[in-house]
Amino acid sequence: MSNNNDQSNEMNEMMEEIEKSMVRLHSGDIVKGHVIDVTPNEVIVNLGYKSDGIIPREEFTPELAADLPAHFNTGDEIEVFVQQVDDGEGNVLLSKKKVDAMNEWVELNEAQENDNMITVTLKEVVRGGMIAYYKNVKCFIPASQLSDRYVDDLSVFVGETVNARILEMDRRRSKVILSRKAVLQEEKEIKKKELLETLQKGQVVDGQVKQITNFGAFVDIGGIDGLIHISELSWGRVKHPSDVLSIGEQVKVEVLDFEESSERISLSLKSTQPEPWKVAGEKYEIGQIIEGEVVRLVDFGAFIEIEPGLDGLVHISQISEEHVAKPSDVLQKGQKVMVKILDINTEDQRMSLSMSAIEKDKKEEEEKQEAAAAEEAIQEDQQVTIGDALGHVENQETDSPKEITEMKVEEKTAEAEEAGEEAEEVKE
Repeated sequence: MSNNNDQSNEMNEMMEEIEKSMVRLHSGDIVKGHVIDVTPNEVIVNLGYKSDGIIPREEFTPELAADLPAHFNTGDEIEVFVQQVDDGEGNVLLSKKKVDAMNEWVELNEAQENDNMITVTLKEVVRGGMIAYYKNVKCFIPASQLSDRYVDDLSVFVGETVNARILEMDRRRSKVILSRKAVLQEEKEIKKKELLETLQKGQVVDGQVKQITNFGAFVDIGGIDGLIHISELSWGRVKHPSDVLSIGEQVKVEVLDFEESSERISLSLKSTQPEPWKVAGEKYEIGQIIEGEVVRLVDFGAFIEIEPGLDGLVHISQISEEHVAKPSDVLQKGQKVMVKILDINTEDQRMSLSMSAIEKDKKEEEEKQEAAAAEEAIQEDQQVTIGDALGHVENQETDSPKEITEMKVEEKTAEAEEAGEEAEEVKE
């Protein structure tokens, strides 16, 4: 009898020791365990407790729940939230998504305290802004905090992963308000500093047109905007900057000047293009006839734009062969005209042009053609006359005196020569 009691006591002591070695669980605890089985619908976890823990599929985040066997393997260590110590069937009911959410809020709290950036995914456009997610925590970004520039359609951001800073957070209300604008401004300041440290006058850089005004265009050259004044857009005349550039256009510009303290940068577009007068001598020659546009009328003539930045002067005496009292009597601004190059001086940037020379050349050509036609007609007439004379002689009776025949030939020849002299006079 005593032996049985001894064995019973030993068994009880052993069970007590085993129970002492086991963890004690309470609802709301966060504990770690090891995965012992994975199915599409649940994960079984050994917690070192008298019962195993079960994590149903709905207690995982959607990304994990979609395919549990793909994310968990037997032996994996896993951190879980204890929902119920006994689910009614002797199992411990666990949750993975709750412990993940708690950890994510801890991370957000640390980021706010240390003023650190967080990475979020922009998911949905809502009234006043966008919904973003930090892992599985829902956040809100006001429309005014989405960009450092005005954006009309917020849907262009959907699906993007961006950096943001926490403006406001309340764990009890599950409220997190973020700003992407703050991060963009910080990044821009860093780029500005780096750019200004390396920028040099005369440097040619790539840029993008960001804004067009009446006096020029602002171009982003890598984190900082520079101004192309309207006078630096083209070698020619520019009525409005929008005639040359458009917003979003990629351009190469030269740095004319900059002030690091005020961050003012002056740029030039035209200096990256060939100066017209430097290549005018290669493109044009004296005597060449080209088309141009009347760009300015003065008392002594008209200035004709051959190409942007390249003008020539038609003196009033070269406008027409007829008398011209004022250039505006014959020409008007914007009119397209044909002109002949009389002279080119690339060093002094001057080009003399003529409209009347084209008229004169045309008349001379017409006179030449008329003279040539007249000469051809005379030659044909001479041939006919001589032929008639010879034919007349051949038709005389064979018994005509020889002197009569010779006289007739000489008479017809004289008539032909006289006609030829008259044609030469007309030609002259």
